[in-house]
Amino acid sequence: MFRSPLNDVGDVRLIELPHFSRNDGEVVVAQSAAQVPFTIARMFTVTAPAGAHRGEHAHRRCTQLMLCVHGVVEVVCHDGRTQQSFVLDRKNLALCVPPTIWNTIVYHEGGSVLAVLCDRPFEESDYLRSYAGFVRYRKEIS
Repeated sequence: MFRSPLNDVGDVRLIELPHFSRNDGEVVVAQSAAQVPFTIARMFTVTAPAGAHRGEHAHRRCTQLMLCVHGVVEVVCHDGRTQQSFVLDRKNLALCVPPTIWNTIVYHEGGSVLAVLCDRPFEESDYLRSYAGFVRYRKEIS
């Protein structure tokens, strides 16, 4: 799926999910092996007020697929050298963030809801929670 063990911002990718609209609503599909490039082990949602910054960490092994199911968020990704921002402002637009990429999620609208699908269960030891520790880890594994 991704280069191992070190990824860069160029490995982060937007995925347009299939959506089906009718007069009575809309369905957006994210299915393992079709749109999601991994088997889903965990899913969670995050809400925050406008202007909040969430995330602010990287993972050693976990790949995440993020989609904003309500509102607008910006995901700022950094690989220790290069930074790129991705705006999630449509329900059918997802962002696949591989391991070893630092991400910060900026909430542009209050009430925005970010859904995150992961290829691993929660493992505290997988998190790189300080930026300095993240940079050190990338140097160690390169």
